[in-house]
Parts: sequence; structure tokens; C-alpha cells
Amino acid sequence: MRDLDIEQFWKDDEAAHNENCFSHEAPQAALGIRMSDECVFDELGVEGHPWGENPPELMREYTRRYNDKAETIVGRRVLSETYPDPQDRFPYIKRIGEIFGSRYFYYDHVEWLEGDVKTPGELEKLLDQVEKLDIEDFLFPPDWDAKVRAIEERTGRGPDPHALGGHGVRGPVTLATSVMGTENFLMLYYDEPELFRRFARVLGDAIVRRGKAIDKICGYSEENRPHGFGFADDNCCLTTPEMYEAFGCPVLQKCFDYWCPDKDDSRYQHSDSAMAHLLPILGRFDFTGVNFGPTVLFDEIRACMPRARVDGCLAPYVFMRNQREAITEQVKRDCAMAKASGTRGLNLSTAGSVNNGSSLESMRLVMQLIQNYGRYDS
Repeated sequence: MRDLDIEQFWKDDEAAHNENCFSHEAPQAALGIRMSDECVFDELGVEGHPWGENPPELMREYTRRYNDKAETIVGRRVLSETYPDPQDRFPYIKRIGEIFGSRYFYYDHVEWLEGDVKTPGELEKLLDQVEKLDIEDFLFPPDWDAKVRAIEERTGRGPDPHALGGHGVRGPVTLATSVMGTENFLMLYYDEPELFRRFARVLGDAIVRRGKAIDKICGYSEENRPHGFGFADDNCCLTTPEMYEAFGCPVLQKCFDYWCPDKDDSRYQHSDSAMAHLLPILGRFDFTGVNFGPTVLFDEIRACMPRARVDGCLAPYVFMRNQREAITEQVKRDCAMAKASGTRGLNLSTAGSVNNGSSLESMRLVMQLIQNYGRYDS
């Protein structure tokens, strides 16, 4: 394998991202890996919580040092060095799980969502409450306007609906299993099919109502609203195709109809799980980008989603463990599939998150593999 020409790689990579990674002028597959903030701890050998809160001044120092190292190894400063002080963070907006009576909490520095609904009767009462909820009064703290004005005066930065979570949420199945438990949710399909479908309708309505309220408070009207929407739905793998048709599809359709009316509007789904059995159904939504589990490969995705940029399919645990042979095998496989498809559209990333332990040397290896095996003209 030829040595990596870093300068040429980044020049070619810039072109590779054009037209959502489908440009026929692109010389090679695109690189989607840009590492993550949590990687600084293992790379630098420093103390801290990779998945939790760390002092902003500490993270600014860590990311600066990390980027100094990255420049030497991969030729780019790959992480943002801007960490806002707590006073410059926009006030908390309640999230979709809280609308459904659940609570977010941290355990071992990892965030979880847990609900209290156990029975169909309790779910019916909850859905009644959600339908009657004054969404704007519920979502925003009473001092929202004053705090936002103060932040804008200090920083010149206003609220953005994408950054505030108005255009992306936990996916329908993952949310439902958090609200009422996995077994209770799955059995609901068989025991209470009408309630199962009502849950989907109320959930879809609540996501749209919440997103509209965030757009509005950020200064947008329905006529000039930002477009694009995405879901993170790992637990969709737990449903049969019939279950997903009844529950997941109505929610996706409602959100995409409102925020993604134009052909090239961003329609995205992350489902870091073995959910290949749902690809024919998901293919009907004309996704522009997807990130699925490491067993769901490029050729399977492309067969059902001809216009979707594929962000994958390198196994995150292989990348995290820096297993050079496995990284080489998987990157070569993905590049070969993208070239064989004749469609391009590969944005070579991990099939899931980039975790602490993933090294800059492994990122460099992926770059070298793309330059050697991911060129579309070879």
C-alpha cells in the first residue's frame, strides 16, 4: 500500500463531499470521520469524563493540544476548540421524552431516558395529557426571552432551531421503548392494536408541535421555516416490518411532510443496530443520508436507498480498539462496494459513534486506505 499523501488526500476529500458525496467529479470516496471530543482523553492520556460534563476551560485546553497532535498525524485540526461558558448556553428546552412524562438522567456519565408507563390504561391517560398540553408553555422557561437577549448581547449569537434540537429527535421506536419499556411496547402491537396506532399519531403530532414551537421562538414563521429533519432510532431493530409500518412510518411521514417537502431536503436516520430487515420500508422515505449498524452494509443500503449518502460502515468497536487488520478489511470492503455500485455516495464513517480510544493513527490509516483503494477511477 502506498504511503499517504496528506496534502493530496485533503484536496481530493474536499471534492469528494460535493453533491452529497455523489459528484462524478469526485476522485475518491469521502472521509466522514472527524473524531469526537471524547477521544481527547485516551489520545492525550488525561483525566476527565469522556461522556459527561467537563469544565469548558479544561476542554479548550484538551482540544487545543489534541488538534496540535492531529495536525502532525492527519494534517488537520479536527475538533472545535470553542466551548461556551455555562452563562452563554441557551436556556434548557424540554425534550420529547419529557412531553411523554419520562425523565432524562445520567448513570455512570451516560444519559438514559426512563418512563413510568406500564399498562395500556396508563398509556391512554398519558396520550390524553399530551394532546391537551400547551406545548409552548411547557417547553420554555419563563425567563427565556431575557436570557436569550443577554446571550445575544454578549456573543452576537442567536438561537438556531437545528442546534436546539428542533429538527432532530430520538426516533419513534426508541422513544416508545423508553416511555413504556421494551416488552410492554412490543406486546401493545398484539394486545391493543388501535392504542398502538394512536400512540404513533400522538407522538408524530407532538414532535411536529415541539419543532414548530422551537422554530417560532427562534424567529421563523411557517412560511420561512428551516427545512430538514432526522431521527436516531437504534431500537427500530426490535420491531417486525409490520410493527414498524404501523408505528414508525406514520411518525416519519408526518415529520418529513412538514420539514422536508423538497426533493433535496435533508432526511436523515441513524439506527446503530441490525435493522436490515426494515430497509425496504425505510427506502420509501427517500433518505438523503443514513448511518446504520455495522452489519448493515453499503450494497444492502444502496439497493433500497439509491439517493442516500451512506455514512458507514466501519464497526465503531473495531475503530475504537484500533484493530488495523479489521479496519483495513472493512474500509476496503466498503470502497469496493461503492465502486461496484456505480453510484458513489460513500462517506466513510463509523457505523455509530466515534468512541474514546479511537486513535488519530487509526484515522490516518482510514485516509491511507481511501487513497489506495477508494479512488473511483481505479
